[in-house]
Amino acid sequence: MIKEALVILDFGSQYTQLIAKVIRSLKVHSVICPYHTPLESLRKDYEVQGIIFSGGPSSVYDEGAFDVDVEYFKADIPILGICYGMQLIAYKKGGKVETSGHKEYGAAEIYLQKRDSLLFKGVPEKICVWMSHGDHVSKVPEGFSEVASSLDCLASMEDEANKIYSLQFHPEVSHSEYGKEILSNFLFDICKLKSNWTTASFIEESVREIRKQVGHKKVLLALSGGVDSMTAAFLLYKAIGKQLVCIFVDNGLLRKDEGVEVQTKIGKLSLNDHFIFLKTDAFLKALKGVVDPEAKRKVIGKVFIEVFNEKAKSIKDLGSNYFLAQGTLYPDVIESVSVKGPSDTIKTHHNRAKEVLDMMKEGRLIEPLKELFKDEVRLIAKDLGLDDEFVHRQPFPGPGLAVRILGEVTEERIKILQEADSIVREEVKKTDLQKRLWQYFAVLLPIKAVGVVGDNRTYGDVVALRFVSSVDGMTADYEILPKDVLTKIMSRITGEVKGVARVVLDITSKPPATIEWE
Repeated sequence: MIKEALVILDFGSQYTQLIAKVIRSLKVHSVICPYHTPLESLRKDYEVQGIIFSGGPSSVYDEGAFDVDVEYFKADIPILGICYGMQLIAYKKGGKVETSGHKEYGAAEIYLQKRDSLLFKGVPEKICVWMSHGDHVSKVPEGFSEVASSLDCLASMEDEANKIYSLQFHPEVSHSEYGKEILSNFLFDICKLKSNWTTASFIEESVREIRKQVGHKKVLLALSGGVDSMTAAFLLYKAIGKQLVCIFVDNGLLRKDEGVEVQTKIGKLSLNDHFIFLKTDAFLKALKGVVDPEAKRKVIGKVFIEVFNEKAKSIKDLGSNYFLAQGTLYPDVIESVSVKGPSDTIKTHHNRAKEVLDMMKEGRLIEPLKELFKDEVRLIAKDLGLDDEFVHRQPFPGPGLAVRILGEVTEERIKILQEADSIVREEVKKTDLQKRLWQYFAVLLPIKAVGVVGDNRTYGDVVALRFVSSVDGMTADYEILPKDVLTKIMSRITGEVKGVARVVLDITSKPPATIEWE
């Protein structure tokens, strides 16, 4: 069935999926494709109503710079270029792009010059937007008009006659005022798209695709008990029923009492008959002596597959060509390696280890949520009938406490962090703060500090506290809790957790930091 769609060509921006997310929030069906995808191949599957060129880390003058099929400019389909996309349009159409004398990263004010621009319909003359670029368009191509500017660069240009529009800033990020309205103008007033994408339509399409991919084979799902893997489990169960086998691995890197809690929760669900609990010390043995964050993640990913494969041998009627399913979300994918385009790697997630990617190449990997954000998954989870205790569980990294213990991971250090983290969670849950916090946890640092207990000098471990708010995990702001709450957490950790001498507070946003320390 040919479906009406907005196509996003990915030139490697960290924000590409965020564009798709905003478009989905406007109930428009969108698809992300690599920048080099020919228009002809897209038209086999979609009625392409509009095209967005994403941003990207390159310059149009770089050797091997990312280019685009010229047929897109001949097709009479509306185009919107964002950041690198704007520069590429200018370059391809005969304009001029230069390296900025003053590079813009962050908030900037822009001023609207062309008041009758359809793209900026209903937008004030002056707005604050989010810039992230080194190059800028210094001369617009023939047929284009200047629409808006900041003090340092041209912020927008358009060729209204040929339906080509462009923005130097990122309308998709929440920091850009009227960004959603600008995208809405492009979708509905320029592309004439319809609002028909819903979580229900996503579930229906996912079920259809899963059945087509799996056939009569079985699927092993790595179930953590969090909202991502639980939503994937319910979606898979809806599609293939008894062909699904869920495996929960207690890898020794979980939060305090978490294995028992997940077993208890699963026991209340219809998935219980398809659930296998597996406890192993293989991860701790493999992590011995490993301190590098990337190495930790890769070790965990490798052992994860080895444990799964070993367990698979004992599952009746599984066969050798079973599928592996994961509750991978888009932030995991984009920080590891882009599956759509050439995004920079931020860190390798355990679910992007080599062994997992090998299964992907073999067509044996199922990740039905990989293009979604956490808040979108929570909406889908509700539609699938998951309880609130699953829907609103705070995110927990796949590699577990291994990426919250800086330095070597040992049983002793795991115990220290489990106790400290348990105190953090207990005290936050006594307040209404968890309603606004995205994540709250403790981190064990690889340093010692001097302390005083009574009249005695101590020399012990340092624990950092991390409290952040976010919508989708792509960006996050640090949160400062009330002094009485922080004091209680600090007093309990230094008083109850043996060996901890000092507690510090992390006040770094994302960016420049990631939410997890490793």
